[in-house]
Amino acid sequence: MRYLILSDIHANLAALEEALAQVDGHYDRFVCLGDIVGYGPDPNEVTERVRKLKPVAVVRGNHDKAGCGLTNAEDFNPIARTAAEWTREQLTARNLQYLQELPQGPLSVDTFQIVHGSVRDEDEYVFMAREARESLLLAAVPLTFCGHTHFQGGFMQRGDDHIEVVRLNLPAGTASGTFPLEEGAKYLINPGSIGQPRDGDPRAGFAFYDDKKQAVEYWRVPYDIESTQKKMQRARLPEPLLQRLSLGR
Repeated sequence: MRYLILSDIHANLAALEEALAQVDGHYDRFVCLGDIVGYGPDPNEVTERVRKLKPVAVVRGNHDKAGCGLTNAEDFNPIARTAAEWTREQLTARNLQYLQELPQGPLSVDTFQIVHGSVRDEDEYVFMAREARESLLLAAVPLTFCGHTHFQGGFMQRGDDHIEVVRLNLPAGTASGTFPLEEGAKYLINPGSIGQPRDGDPRAGFAFYDDKKQAVEYWRVPYDIESTQKKMQRARLPEPLLQRLSLGR
């Protein structure tokens, strides 16, 4: 089975559509690790697009919770809070309900599980090996997919307590790279962010998981960033959010 793993779309329709165009017909199932909305200018269009894809599993992200009113975004920085409040005003009743009903991770999907933040806490960021250690210890299955940081890569633990960082440097343009999974190891894998990467690469990031080949395939895809920025300007979303798209930070 070949799974398409998307995360942190953040209401960026142009990025989502370009990624989907590149992989059309090349996966069997689709899962989403949350933050469908937030930051970007297309909350309804992206939510509806995700729903039409009929994912086998979706977990909620912190921006999904804030955008649909489950939380009040008090713990967000002022820029993120402004975007969350704008998102809440834009969402249709149907899309609000969809986001409100998304489950909290961890969520089991066949032989792996998905979370938004960490295995311990859906809102926890996992940037460093020391932060990944507890999730890997808590994980009941060898493979966990997570999002939230907008950094493509992840972490690997063999038999001992040593945690290795997983990173692939993909060439320019539309590019992919395969990372084979070792039997007996445990993994916390981040597919990257579709709509607002922050690892220094502005291209949309996502991944595939092939359970037959036991491999993760990382992808980066360029998209029309300027079109999304123009929409954000028209919506009067905070200027720093526009700039981040160009920088990938």
